[in-house]
Amino acid sequence: MTGVRCALMRGGTSKGALLLAADLPPAGADRDELLLRIMGSPDPRQIDGLGGAHPLTSKVGVVAQAAGPDADVDYLFLQVAVDEPVVSPAQTCGNILAAVGPFAIERGLVPALDGSTEVRVRMVNTGGLATLRVRTPGGVVGYDGDTELSGVPGTAAPVEIVLEPSGAPLLPTGRVLDRLDGLDATCIDNGMPSVLVRAADLGRTGRESPAELEADSRLTARVARIRAAAAPLMGLATDLEASTVPKIVLVAPPGSGGVLGTRSFIPLRVHQAIGVLGAASVAAAAALPGSVAHDVAVPAPGGEPVRVEHPTGFLDVGIAPAAGGGVVRTTVVRTARMIFDGTVYPGPTRLKEASHSRAIR
Repeated sequence: MTGVRCALMRGGTSKGALLLAADLPPAGADRDELLLRIMGSPDPRQIDGLGGAHPLTSKVGVVAQAAGPDADVDYLFLQVAVDEPVVSPAQTCGNILAAVGPFAIERGLVPALDGSTEVRVRMVNTGGLATLRVRTPGGVVGYDGDTELSGVPGTAAPVEIVLEPSGAPLLPTGRVLDRLDGLDATCIDNGMPSVLVRAADLGRTGRESPAELEADSRLTARVARIRAAAAPLMGLATDLEASTVPKIVLVAPPGSGGVLGTRSFIPLRVHQAIGVLGAASVAAAAALPGSVAHDVAVPAPGGEPVRVEHPTGFLDVGIAPAAGGGVVRTTVVRTARMIFDGTVYPGPTRLKEASHSRAIR
């Protein structure tokens, strides 16, 4: 059997396989087919691979030495569908990004300093840049710490992430407010193209469980129509069967002392928490007068992070606004953990060719 060196890591509230680009075939059908075999897709249980039978635990990060001087490593995120033969590069993932810093140090792509080490990451999917500060006591990655994340058991060492502005317009339509499928909406991109609508406008409180929202066929059909209306206005692919963006986020007044509540469609399943970059976009909207998020938000005290509530707790996002609009810098704190580092043996070939033509659910 031929194995592939692989690390299974938790990053934030997601879990995925981290691999070096040099250990995989070039981008294309052969690489996608190999990743499907590694993750155990397509199969609702992913019983024959590393996947965890949910989009949040069926993720891959491909890491390489950076091609340019503005980053240390290049990070390509690939979403592997659970029950379909689909490997999609349509978006990046800020949770798996948290694992890229420790992984790059463990693999020797970035030399570790005594105390903490900064890893500059280019997110290949979007071209965005991020700097991760990883704890490295004694020149070794430290995973133990006292930082808690909602939706993650126990505590771990913090990974501080500073996201640089992408250069893309914060408001892709050029407007704070749009009318989509008869509803007010704010289309925003502070790292993740997102469409925010008031939960109340859809007859919801914004505190429903993901399972409740997913089971409501009338609601999911409305969400699909909103996505279809938003995509061309935001300059995104209109073949939504093959794309995971834009995300649709229901926003509501906070229920647990935060700034606002959220329920995020990703795009068909509802996130058990919220993606890092999705939260960054929500937090930017909350600070933007006239947006649907600003209308329902309870403002944070000056200088405090925006606490974005989600189904399993909250995520704090620091927003540094630019003079005249926009965002200078976004900061979040995540944690990461190495679950195993070794050799993964791909399962048997199930398909002749991986497909890119259908949506990740």
